Amino acid sequence: MNTKRPLGSFVLILLALAILTSAVIAGRKKDPKNISKNMSEAKNVLGGKLESCCTNPVTGFFRDGYCRTNHLDQGVHVVCAVVDDKFLNFSRSRGNDLITPLPEYNFPGLKAGDSWCLCALRWKEAYQAGLAPMVNLRATHQRALDFIPLEILQEFAN
Repeated sequence: MNTKRPLGSFVLILLALAILTSAVIAGRKKDPKNISKNMSEAKNVLGGKLESCCTNPVTGFFRDGYCRTNHLDQGVHVVCAVVDDKFLNFSRSRGNDLITPLPEYNFPGLKAGDSWCLCALRWKEAYQAGLAPMVNLRATHQRALDFIPLEILQEFAN
């Protein structure tokens, strides 16, 4: 009995599937039209075009000034907040120090009055603790509504 032929056929099929899958994935990664199209079509919580949150310091998961997100953003950095000292200290007490500069990451540290793309659940946690910062609704991504009702965000609109 010759077992090499069926095994060889099986290996060729697996190899072909692997090549096809990697080509599809590579095509998705390298297609800047799809990436920029999705980014430019991002909507804010009011249903309009997403506006920039802040470029000084530069914020956002993609460090482009916008509170955009994708499947890699586990923190869902979609709330454009104007931070204050109470929130900054609260965040630091929860293990996320946004005050201390980290020059190796080109992060100057935040101070009261700075705008920053916050994780939706961190903002909600601060809200529940009575320490939520103000929010720029036009720069807050619609994905925030998966975590926080619009009515609550509107209470903190600046």
